[in-house]
Amino acid sequence: MEDVDIRIEGEEITEVGRELKADGEVMNCSRMIAMPGMVNAHTHLGMSLLRGYRDDEELMDWLNSMWSVERRLSEEVIGLSSELSIIESIMSGTTAFIDMYFHPSVTMEVAKKYGIRGLLGPVFIDGLNDPKLVENDLRNMLSSRNELIKPVINIHGIYSVGKDTLERAAALMDETGLPLNMHVDETRDEVMEIRRKYGKQPIEVLMDVGLVRRNSIFVHLGWVSSWELEIITREGANVVHCPTSNMKLATGGFFPIVELMKMGVNVGIGTDGPASNNSLDVFREMKMAVLLQRNNYWSTAMKASHAISMATKNGYELIGVRGGDIAPGNKADLVLLSADSIGLLPMGPDNLVSNLVYSATGRDVVATIVNGRIIYGPHNRDEFIERAIEIGRKLEDYKSRLLPMVQLSK
Repeated sequence: MEDVDIRIEGEEITEVGRELKADGEVMNCSRMIAMPGMVNAHTHLGMSLLRGYRDDEELMDWLNSMWSVERRLSEEVIGLSSELSIIESIMSGTTAFIDMYFHPSVTMEVAKKYGIRGLLGPVFIDGLNDPKLVENDLRNMLSSRNELIKPVINIHGIYSVGKDTLERAAALMDETGLPLNMHVDETRDEVMEIRRKYGKQPIEVLMDVGLVRRNSIFVHLGWVSSWELEIITREGANVVHCPTSNMKLATGGFFPIVELMKMGVNVGIGTDGPASNNSLDVFREMKMAVLLQRNNYWSTAMKASHAISMATKNGYELIGVRGGDIAPGNKADLVLLSADSIGLLPMGPDNLVSNLVYSATGRDVVATIVNGRIIYGPHNRDEFIERAIEIGRKLEDYKSRLLPMVQLSK
């Protein structure tokens, strides 16, 4: 729609139409594009410290490199890394995220400070975290949640925990009603390892322990089988695609978006972490998702509009919030982009969606609105930039002292 007004009252959109009567504060958005807020449905915000580290390693080697560093990270450093990631996310149009990383209570407080939505929680990963401590942290976060920031049960992967931990997580889902967030079917080696250990595919194992549910979120799925897809569809579980990270880490396989859409599965999109992507720009991720599907399938069945839905409407369904569409009754989570950005010109109704997916980047974002509040815009842009630069310098100094110690300990 062109030349429309959007009325926001409190946290919600209450009216969308032409020439609405001005009542209260007015924001002039002429020559701007308003789109629904975007959900980064899978990321690791605390990893911005490690952006550019071990970029040419394949997944398992890369994970071992990351874990050797992460064992030494303090709450303070993870807090700074998460803050830098949240600044980058908000400035590039992300209004909500689903995060999996260590010391989530620190990231939770940073997210509250900036006013972004999010699901986050401690990570079950045997050998790095004591499952009892993870469960205690999760229970503590239940009392700290608010309307915007809520806990999620994170399991790193089926190969990085034992069956007892999977059963513990299922019991927690029963008790708390919290959603599950988990890497699954990411590599061929993972699938083979699980088949040797359990005699079944990963999703089948998760089904056996009661972890495949309507509020389960499974990430990556590059090596998922057709019968696993049938289980996911039957149980109403959700899935998330992270195309850039999967390509960068050479995990192979392919994520079957076309089949999933036909089956009615809710599909979100995620950047993965700033150390494996190395960007948190959901605009870039939408483009990658479409291009990768077209290359793999030799088909244009995947459209730009599908990518928009993955980042907006589908993402809001993942986090259990009424949003992802500019309509009365939805939460007022919006992104404003300049219609005069050089890389988007010429711009009109006929090419708007295509330009948003194939041409736009987070740098075209003018303002980000969450829950009816302008959390980023011209009024605080300079402050965001200055704070990001300040954090970046601190992290670089810390990294210059930390990484030589990691190398010596190997």
